[in-house]
Amino acid sequence: MAAAIFLALVVQSITQFPQMVGDELDEATRERMQQREEMLSREMTRLLQELEQSTQEQSSFAWGALLFAALQQWQFWAIAGALVLLFGLCWWLRKRSREPDSSSDEESSSSDRVQVVEEEEEEEDNNDAYGLERFYDEHIRSPVKYLAPECREVTLWVHRFIRTFTELLAKTFFPVPQSAIGVGSAFEGWSPHEEDIVYRLLVPLEPPRGHVFHLELDNAREMPARNFHIRVELVCTCLNEQLAGEMLCFLHCPEEELRRNQNPGLLHTLCTGSYLDVQKTARWFQNLVERAWVRFHESYSYRLRVLPSSRSCKFQVINNNNKSLCIEMMFGVQQGDSDIFVSSQTRETIFTPSTMWPESYAVAEVKFFSHVTRRAPRNSFHLKCLQLCACILVRRGSSTYALKTAVMHLLTTIPPAHWHRRYFVLGLLYIMRYLRRCLEEKRLDHFFFGNENVPEEIILPPAFQTAEPLNLFQHLAQDPSAHANAMREFMELRDELPRLLRVPRDAFAGLIADGR
Repeated sequence: MAAAIFLALVVQSITQFPQMVGDELDEATRERMQQREEMLSREMTRLLQELEQSTQEQSSFAWGALLFAALQQWQFWAIAGALVLLFGLCWWLRKRSREPDSSSDEESSSSDRVQVVEEEEEEEDNNDAYGLERFYDEHIRSPVKYLAPECREVTLWVHRFIRTFTELLAKTFFPVPQSAIGVGSAFEGWSPHEEDIVYRLLVPLEPPRGHVFHLELDNAREMPARNFHIRVELVCTCLNEQLAGEMLCFLHCPEEELRRNQNPGLLHTLCTGSYLDVQKTARWFQNLVERAWVRFHESYSYRLRVLPSSRSCKFQVINNNNKSLCIEMMFGVQQGDSDIFVSSQTRETIFTPSTMWPESYAVAEVKFFSHVTRRAPRNSFHLKCLQLCACILVRRGSSTYALKTAVMHLLTTIPPAHWHRRYFVLGLLYIMRYLRRCLEEKRLDHFFFGNENVPEEIILPPAFQTAEPLNLFQHLAQDPSAHANAMREFMELRDELPRLLRVPRDAFAGLIADGR
């Protein structure tokens, strides 16, 4: 711009001033030239001022451009920084949502807080479960989880036996076996044995044609449990049109004709006098099992070994890998349409005559544990508490029925949620406190007599509901040495549990004693 102004001044001087033609000028010309010079001087001053002002403006414009460029660069970095900050904030929030702390819980809704607590409890439960499963793997080599599939396999085997029995006994006058019912600890979901588990099933018997069963209560012995005799009676079949021509009436036909034309009746085969004999029935069952086995295709790939037993049919099914299942089939007669039977199973350490059938509550007990399992939380450890205590007692040769009865009482009085696996030690304390109190009072009531807490789905004879409770510890009150032995077994159980659980023994015993 300065060069343009300078060029404009040169052009203006050439075009506006005439060329001098001589040294001598008149006065008027010099005056005009002086005026012109003064005017040009003023114009030059003005132009120089404008040039200086223009230069200053141009310099200001240059600095403004520089500042504008710098401003544009600052905005770029500011935007870039904001984006980086935003990205970091999103990452922080995402991490925060995965690991919520107390402040985020306070700001969340109540449902979110519940979900966070449940997730934390689930993680804690998983950790606890891992430790407890490792504990069971270390101390109990046959965990509960392996019982269910083997129970199903055993049930299938016995079902096939019963179906074959029906074919073999179609035209005989022997008792008629019905569908077997799995009973005992294995079918209840626990086992006191670390190995060699025996799977027990009860086979109900119905009388054959021309016979009836009558149950007679034995009052000769004073004991907590009841015993029965099964009296076999003959009934007239003369007027039965469906049986006409198929069989002779045992009651009215001559004995010689019966012996000549008809198979022997039940009274002449499995009875002692007029009463069904347990031992004769057991031998008959064992013979049936061997006869049925030869009809099975699996007899070529499995082996059958009948085990000695005087009051049941016990046998092993062994595969080619020498893996075996020990199965015991007991038999009994149902009381009406209830879940109570008289069975061939004898009680521990008690001699039972061959015509005596103890009252069995095994079917009702299986139904009770099934009822509790349906109502219990998913991670309930009530069966494992029972199993752990039972395993310790069995190792010392002690009975587990009193322990099982105590746990059944507790399962109806303690809320199901309190048997959650996180309260495993507390569940053991419940059991130990209850046993201690029963031993001190020398009284443990039978679960099914006079107990209002029995679930309604369990069908009991009407007399059970109004009966006086049977005291399973009655013998302890009558025999001081038996009571002392029971207390010693309890102390051994009390001392063994904290050792296995790795908790202070004195503290554990103190909690049991004071009931805290």
